[in-house]
Amino acid sequence: MWYMIYSEDIDQSLALRKKARPEHLARLEQLKQQGRLLIAGPCPAIDTQDPGEAGFTGSLVVAEFDSLEQAQAWADADPYKAAGVYARSIVKPYNKVLP
Repeated sequence: MWYMIYSEDIDQSLALRKKARPEHLARLEQLKQQGRLLIAGPCPAIDTQDPGEAGFTGSLVVAEFDSLEQAQAWADADPYKAAGVYARSIVKPYNKVLP
């Protein structure tokens, strides 16, 4: 089943994000290679694709896992969480309808 993982950043997270980004992206790439990644990306802090020093307010990942517990465990092991980027994460089942 698909699961939505929405994680909110702490204030001023950009420096921490930059440091942990390679490990964070490597985990997403694994999901992609396994055909389990629907979508992933950050939420800019301002209304532009490249927010520069304004940074990001969070991230959204929609990926396939066997259970809510597995999705939660995956979210809990995110390098951004370990680096202190995320203040909290919400993991919920997700039904893809369109497209």
